[in-house]
Amino acid sequence: MSISRHIIIGTAGHVDHGKTELIRALTGQETDRLKEEKERGISIDLGFASFRLPDGQVAGVVDVPGHERFIHNMLAGIGGIDLVLLVVDVNEGVMPQTREHLQILQLLDIHKGIVVLTKCDLADEDWIDIVEEEIREEVAGSFLENASFCRVSSLTGDGIPNLIDTIGQIVKNLTPKDADGPLRLPVDRHFSVAGFGTVVTGTLLSGTARPGDAVEIIPPGEQARIREIQVHGEKLPEARAGQRVALNLAGLDRDQLQRGAVVGSLGMFEQTERLDVRLTLLPSAPRPLKFRDPVHFYLGTARVVGMVAMLDRDLLEPGESALVQIHLDRPLVAHRQDRFIIRSYSPMTTIGGGLVIDPAPIKHKRFRDDVMSALKELESGEKAFLLQKLSEQTCSRIKDLEITAGMGRERIEQHLLALQQDEKAAKLGDQWASLPTIRAWHHQLIEATRLYHDKHPLHPGIPHATLKGALPAKLAPKAYDQLLTEAVQAGELVQHQEWLNLPGFRPTPTPDQQKLIDRLESAYRDEGAQAKNKNGMLEQLGLNSDRCEDCFTFLFASGRLVKLNDESFFHRDTYDRALSLLINHFASHETLTMAEFRDLLGSARKQTQALLEYYDSQKYTLRKEDLRVAWQLPAPPGSPGG
Repeated sequence: MSISRHIIIGTAGHVDHGKTELIRALTGQETDRLKEEKERGISIDLGFASFRLPDGQVAGVVDVPGHERFIHNMLAGIGGIDLVLLVVDVNEGVMPQTREHLQILQLLDIHKGIVVLTKCDLADEDWIDIVEEEIREEVAGSFLENASFCRVSSLTGDGIPNLIDTIGQIVKNLTPKDADGPLRLPVDRHFSVAGFGTVVTGTLLSGTARPGDAVEIIPPGEQARIREIQVHGEKLPEARAGQRVALNLAGLDRDQLQRGAVVGSLGMFEQTERLDVRLTLLPSAPRPLKFRDPVHFYLGTARVVGMVAMLDRDLLEPGESALVQIHLDRPLVAHRQDRFIIRSYSPMTTIGGGLVIDPAPIKHKRFRDDVMSALKELESGEKAFLLQKLSEQTCSRIKDLEITAGMGRERIEQHLLALQQDEKAAKLGDQWASLPTIRAWHHQLIEATRLYHDKHPLHPGIPHATLKGALPAKLAPKAYDQLLTEAVQAGELVQHQEWLNLPGFRPTPTPDQQKLIDRLESAYRDEGAQAKNKNGMLEQLGLNSDRCEDCFTFLFASGRLVKLNDESFFHRDTYDRALSLLINHFASHETLTMAEFRDLLGSARKQTQALLEYYDSQKYTLRKEDLRVAWQLPAPPGSPGG
């Protein structure tokens, strides 16, 4: 497993509390890039900078807007951060967006943070102590309860070295990211560069990107190629999970892009318009959430409108949590364990958030114990989720599970092996299925064979290909063959050549059928090598084709007739005589023509051609233009091994 230590630091806090000035003091870089931002002195959209840590490592910094009108921009940038700097102006203290940003950070399950008191050069120590105490009360019970507090002045530089050291210490203990999963980059900015084309930026959540890689952009579902990669303005040969990345994409028009799109590995991501989630409504939410209430739904860099379908209640009260289904007004890319935020439809305030349990569920019926039980099982862990997805999808390749589960291949394989050891799942070929599903398939094979015996009692069994039709079409041939082998080894089925039958089954003609069988066999024996095609023989005998089909199958399976093709059949005695003539001919000749064999056989051209083509298919002979030569001749009929 490839491990990277790439860190993203984000800011949060009320408008005009000094987030942008703080980043400038830390990095020496300006994150306000828009003319309006510079004129008004507030951040409107996301800003980005690079920050060299004390150990020499370079972290990415995301500056988010604090104004409540631009919360949607803040949400687009805050996902994927490892460490947050909650910025509070000591002259104003905790303000509305301070609280809202803190709630968002909690809902997004951010674990590490530092509270930064800014503009400390404009206040005396006693006042700063009072403000710090106020903030500690505000963050009590949150992930910042035991966080470090740093007092700084971005103007004078006081406290900045201490803040840098504090950041450095925390970063050392952050959990490294796994870069082995599929490439996934939620797009937070996109633009065109003269001479280069389309550029997208975002935080690389998983995987590794390299120039030349083919990627998919969803939406709109278009493919492109990575032409160039930049990290913090530097051209690099690769980018890994946890880095702020700019990708120059060849073959994609900027007009096709939107914030909320995902750049991902080919075939690994699908859009969804429905999600099963664990939704938590904030205690500060102004009112309960009702069934089918619309909300603004934020996931990654995407923002859509969702309708909340509660499954076990009609109301979700402030402070409560429930398993619900969200129906989206337009599709987005989501994975299990993704975090999301919801804001009230109007007026827009943050009211809750939660965790994606299933990114591709069926539409559920309400107030069903089985539905709630299955959702709780899905929520309980990755193994349970994979097992349920195996059951829902019937059978899956690991790539199918990567798309559904949002986990890397290695983790999925580990879980599947554990499920196999627990006797809950098994591998068939390169597909996996749950044990109950496999047991059901065994029963289906047996039942399908039994029904075939009832319908075709003269057949020696059900053909291999026909029996596969009793199972799902998505079951691959290798998986089907393994399933059959297991059924045969368990004594559930008996296989003879292409036929499968139940143990103890024997084709048994009725008296009327036996008369037909004897009549057909006698006619083909009498006609010998002059036997007409099937329709001709039936017309000669005055018999109906449908009535004789099963009788022919019985004669083929018992070896009394040999089927050369769909229309030409020989009696076994005639066939054996012809095969002896063929073997004897090649004992003294290098080649054989159709005319020569026709004369030897005493047959017509059509029957001779059918017989020689049959020998070719059996590899007894090899055709070279108008001649045939011996290839893998069998032993003469009647001899040992013949």
